[in-house]
Amino acid sequence: MVSITIDEQTLEVEAGSTVLQAAERLGIDIPTFCYWKRLPALASCRMCLVEVEGLRRLQPSCATVITEGMVVRTNTPQIDETRSSMLDMLLANHPLDCPICDKGGECELQDMVMAYGPRKSEFHDPKRVFHSKDIRLSPVIIMNVNRCIQCQRCVRMCEEVVGAVALGTVEKGMDTAVTGFEGSLASCDQCGNCVEVCPVGALMSFPYRYKARPWDLAETDTICPHCGTGCQLTVGARKGEFMRVRSDWEHGVNRETLCARGRFGLDFIESRDRIKRPMIRRDGALVPVSWDEAGDYLRRRLSAVEDKAAGGLASPRLPNEVLYQFQKLMRTVFRTNNIDCSTRWSTPFDALGQLVAGFHTRAPLDEVIGNDCVLVVGGNVTEENPVTEYLLRDAARRRQTGLLMLSARPSRLDADARSVVRVPPGGEAASLAAVVAALVATAGESLPGDVLADIGAAIGGPAAITGHDGPDRLAAALKEGRSVTLLVSADLLRSPEARATLQQLNNLLQVLRLLGKDVAMQFLFDRANQMGAWDMGVLPAALPGLRAVSDDAARTALARSWGAEIPSEPGADLDAILELCVGGRMGALYIAGTDPLISYPDRDFVTRALGAADLLIVQDSFLTETAGLADIVLPAAGYGEESGTFTNNEGRTQKISKFREPAFDARGNLAVFDFVAALRNQPLRPSTQGEVFDEIARLVPAYQGLTQDGLGADGAFTKAAPSPPAHEFFAAPPAPNATNQFMLVTGNGLFHNGYLSERSEILNTIADDPYVEMSAQDAAELGLSDQDQVLVRSAHGELTAKLKVNRRFPRGLVFVPENYRDLRLNSLMRRGEYPCPVEVHEARASSGSSLSTDAAGAEDVDQGMAGGLP
Repeated sequence: MVSITIDEQTLEVEAGSTVLQAAERLGIDIPTFCYWKRLPALASCRMCLVEVEGLRRLQPSCATVITEGMVVRTNTPQIDETRSSMLDMLLANHPLDCPICDKGGECELQDMVMAYGPRKSEFHDPKRVFHSKDIRLSPVIIMNVNRCIQCQRCVRMCEEVVGAVALGTVEKGMDTAVTGFEGSLASCDQCGNCVEVCPVGALMSFPYRYKARPWDLAETDTICPHCGTGCQLTVGARKGEFMRVRSDWEHGVNRETLCARGRFGLDFIESRDRIKRPMIRRDGALVPVSWDEAGDYLRRRLSAVEDKAAGGLASPRLPNEVLYQFQKLMRTVFRTNNIDCSTRWSTPFDALGQLVAGFHTRAPLDEVIGNDCVLVVGGNVTEENPVTEYLLRDAARRRQTGLLMLSARPSRLDADARSVVRVPPGGEAASLAAVVAALVATAGESLPGDVLADIGAAIGGPAAITGHDGPDRLAAALKEGRSVTLLVSADLLRSPEARATLQQLNNLLQVLRLLGKDVAMQFLFDRANQMGAWDMGVLPAALPGLRAVSDDAARTALARSWGAEIPSEPGADLDAILELCVGGRMGALYIAGTDPLISYPDRDFVTRALGAADLLIVQDSFLTETAGLADIVLPAAGYGEESGTFTNNEGRTQKISKFREPAFDARGNLAVFDFVAALRNQPLRPSTQGEVFDEIARLVPAYQGLTQDGLGADGAFTKAAPSPPAHEFFAAPPAPNATNQFMLVTGNGLFHNGYLSERSEILNTIADDPYVEMSAQDAAELGLSDQDQVLVRSAHGELTAKLKVNRRFPRGLVFVPENYRDLRLNSLMRRGEYPCPVEVHEARASSGSSLSTDAAGAEDVDQGMAGGLP
């Protein structure tokens, strides 16, 4: 610790702290332009100059490191004169167009001039003009370069935090200008973080331009609905109409950053396909009716099917309170455990429960990625959880965290990783087993003999697993670190090998812990409340709190509180529910807030299943394709139309706030559940959001003690204490077989991650058309070039889209994003078959050349596949 005195106030701070940081702790305001907390100091704006006793010249406080006994003054006449002169120089060329500038009312330059600026300018020359008109850099970002004050925040934010490097500077001195490459932002993430950090109106949001002034807006702090990172944001509305989103600089995992979906993708709430009134099916068509008519119809239909099985599917985008009440409705009113919360995978609860109970760390992401090593397993963080990617890049660059990547597809984070290992899709389990074997081989002497025997019996010893040196490199890096974090993409659950992958993750974490490592693990979900959905018990084999349905004590405690018996047998997951439908054994199928016809990986099967259910009930905000098949459609409140909570990837529970009334004749989701329960003469109690939250805090162990007031601006962490695993080691799966076909995988794109984002008109102006991504080598052998139209054909269907050539892509792999409704990607797939074997042809000559590739030539960043061939 070192001591510093600022304006006669003394403080002890950590060595390496700056004068500006110390002043902030003392509540002393020092003005800045170029300084930004998460960026390295630039010290170019000279607004933060201070006097340091013993030094002749003024020093930039943002870059001046404190020394023992330093004495600083921040408000002397010389400092005041210097600040005034700097502002006078900025104003010399700054256009005085405040009345039409979108930044008016929240401009940092305006505020600085009012507080520190000159009252008369000494500059009388004509103002410099770069361009007479604003430059449209992208569909969402427009620039007035004349207003730029050269703080470089935007350029540094883009390069150092986002990693996109879409902005740069040209010329020097007073002629310096910020611009995109060749005057555009073609390589941009369109995240708008440059707009957020711009202190003036140089960079602006085009969708918000000229729509409102900040004092016109009613602003509401809430949580982003697009992915599980759980970013905090502020929604601005004028007279109930959605206007814009900005980030909350001081709160949340994201602080000042958002991704394109969070900043520009909330206009989906204004989608034109909102369900306006309840609808029932008459003569083969859905017709609007009143809620009373819908109730009469549903009562009759429910009575007719009460002797058959029932099933329920709820979206992990819904709030905790809604999900909790949904599973209670299904278990107590419909008397079934046939419930699920994912349309894209089946959750193997036996393996998942052990992993979550033993290792899941409910703590700030910023803390867990500060460990010595962070291993990211599966998925593509850049496109699935962009803000998480920003934090990982910061950890790798500024905190020297050893970033390790093990995945089928490349991501932008590969450039910051110490080791990157490409694995065949579905081969993650075998690769993780190889890492465990390599760890045991190099550190066996550190493990107890009985543990070594258990591992050897389970995985057959290190010699049983062969492959490239990728696992060895990962094992060496993991062994060196004192603390290790695993970030696990939920994308791994798509594979038929999901159970084996979770088991090998359990093996790896157990071995690391036995080696004395400080171990943490979190999932990377691409749905806003997937963690909450699991915690709330929207699973066929798990009750709220992830307690097994077969747990008599847990079931009895809930039944006593709910006043109704709970079935004791585990239920059917979505796949088994659809089988019941096809077999004619499903009476009522209740779907809330999701569209399996688009997202389930077998469109033909789910179409037949939904059509075979005796009664299909759909509760949603939008008229989805699944709703189009329903017998009754119940309009529900959408995002921003009801309050509640989300639980993000960290296990942090945060408030989502209501900022407008439900559209048309929609009702809140909880009110709709009450409506349905009343038709069965079994009312749900409690039924309001606050009361349901209180019941969750009382009955779900991880949430006990939480209060809505206690969530605060940053939310509150659930407190499920990991229980030590029973040292059960699982056998390694066989390596995936080599194939001579392309293997199709899917996932999220940067601008779309589900049916919410696809309803955003703004995101649709940003997003490219659907694309097929493959390696440059494969494209060359097919005689294809970037942007060519190609045909992708499986045994079950085909689609056409433009080609996107990726030089870092492994050979033999084809990626098509899943979030384009018109593409109907799931028509190519069959359940239980992932990845999907396909052929690729030139679209203009579909009978022409295709490539049957021997994946033994597949390459990765480290020139080798881990754990087998694709």
